[in-house]
Amino acid sequence: MDLEQKAIERLKMASEMSLRYYGQPLLVAYSGGKDSDVSLELTKRSGIPFEVQNSHTTADAPETYWHIKKKFYELELKGIKCVVNKPYYKGERVSMWSLIPIKLMPPTRVVRYCCKVLKEGAGDGRMITTGIRWDESNSRSVRGGIEAPGETKNKNIVLTNDNDDQRRFFEKCELRAKSICNPIIEWTNTDIWDYVHSEKINVNILYQCGFKRVGCIGCPMAGKNRHFEFSMYPKYKQMYINAFKRMNDERERRGLVAEKWKTGEEVFAWWMNEDINQLELDLEIGG
Repeated sequence: MDLEQKAIERLKMASEMSLRYYGQPLLVAYSGGKDSDVSLELTKRSGIPFEVQNSHTTADAPETYWHIKKKFYELELKGIKCVVNKPYYKGERVSMWSLIPIKLMPPTRVVRYCCKVLKEGAGDGRMITTGIRWDESNSRSVRGGIEAPGETKNKNIVLTNDNDDQRRFFEKCELRAKSICNPIIEWTNTDIWDYVHSEKINVNILYQCGFKRVGCIGCPMAGKNRHFEFSMYPKYKQMYINAFKRMNDERERRGLVAEKWKTGEEVFAWWMNEDINQLELDLEIGG
C-alpha cells in the first residue's frame, strides 16, 4: 500500500471513530503550512465528512493568514465548515504579545507555553487529524515528549503540535478529552514535496520566499531561521521587544527583577542567542 492510500485508510478509520464515539465529523487541524495542506488534501480525497479548524496564533506571517483565509473560502464554497479559534487564557482573550508579560518569561525551546495557550485549546472533545510528521522532529531537534509547564514527569502531556519521534498514528489526550490521528506521520520532507508537486497542491507562498517552515515568526524551534524571519518582518521583532519590556516591568512590579535583563532589547538579544543553555536559564528566571 502506498503512502497516499495508507494515509487515507487511517483517515477513514479516524472518521469512523469520530462519528461513533464523538457523534461529530473528523476535525482537521489546519495551520497554513505544507503538511497541513497535504493532510487536508488527503482528507478531501478520502470522501469522509469533515470540518476544518485553525488556531489563530497571532504571531503567524501575514502571508500565512492570507493563505488560510483563501483556503477556508474555497472550502466553505463546497459546504465544508471552517472555524478560526481565537486564543484565550484564564477566560480572557490573549495574543503572543500579551501572553509574554503574563508568563513573566520569554517562550523558549523548553518552556513552550505559547503552544499550549495559542494552539492547544482547540479541538477539545473531538477527534482531530493533524499534519504531524516524524521527519519534522529530526529537522527541528525536538526532544522526546514535551511536558506542559507545571506538570510532573509522571503526568507527561505530549502537546498535539509537537512533531516528536515518539508520536503515533492514533493518540488520545485525556486531559482535553480528544483523540488525535496523525495520518502522514512517517512521510519525509521529500514525500511531502513530491506529493505537493505531483498533485499540484497550492501551498503557502512563503515557501517560494526562502522559508523552510511556516509558523509563528520568531519561534525558538526555528533555530537560525529566526534571523531570516525577523529580517523579513522587522515589525514583529519590535513587537517582541515591546512585549519583553512589559514583561520586565511586570517582573519588577512583583519583585522578580532579572539581573541579566534591563531592557526589552536585552531580553531579545538573550532570546535570540542559540548558544545559551536555555534550560538552566529557564529554571533560574522562572517567576
